[in-house]
Amino acid sequence: MISLKFNFASRAGFVFAAAALAASAAFAGGTHGGGHHEESPIGEPGVAAKVTRTIEVDAADSMRFTPSNVSVKKGETIRFVIKNSGKVPHEFSLGTEKELKEHYEVMKKFPTMEHEEPNKISLKPGKQGEVIWRFTKPGVVNFACLHVGHYEAGMKGQVNVAAN
Repeated sequence: MISLKFNFASRAGFVFAAAALAASAAFAGGTHGGGHHEESPIGEPGVAAKVTRTIEVDAADSMRFTPSNVSVKKGETIRFVIKNSGKVPHEFSLGTEKELKEHYEVMKKFPTMEHEEPNKISLKPGKQGEVIWRFTKPGVVNFACLHVGHYEAGMKGQVNVAAN
């Protein structure tokens, strides 16, 4: 009989790797050559050369984004410049409410997770960064800080995408 023992760190690392692999597979799914293409309900990564305007967003320790409501038009490519004016880490994550809630549950398990996806950015205190996003469908796109406690404290907002 073979006995395998895993310490907690190994299991946590495995779970993280599995979650990361599943997330990257889900994000990439349907966009490979020759396959089906399923458009995201929130849009697609933008191209810097096609930015139509820049929106500055402040992420503060009051657990609020300013502005928390933004209006854009379908087809616009927006450069969000996010500044963490606080003393704790924050992030800016675009998604559907369902996607954000699901990712928040992962963040609770891995609170030091940082992001490199095109619709998210993690920012240390005093730092700034950007997300360039093209909004392809009318409706509401949500954004939030998914650090533990921040989402529940109300650190979220909406992008209202007009049909044109």
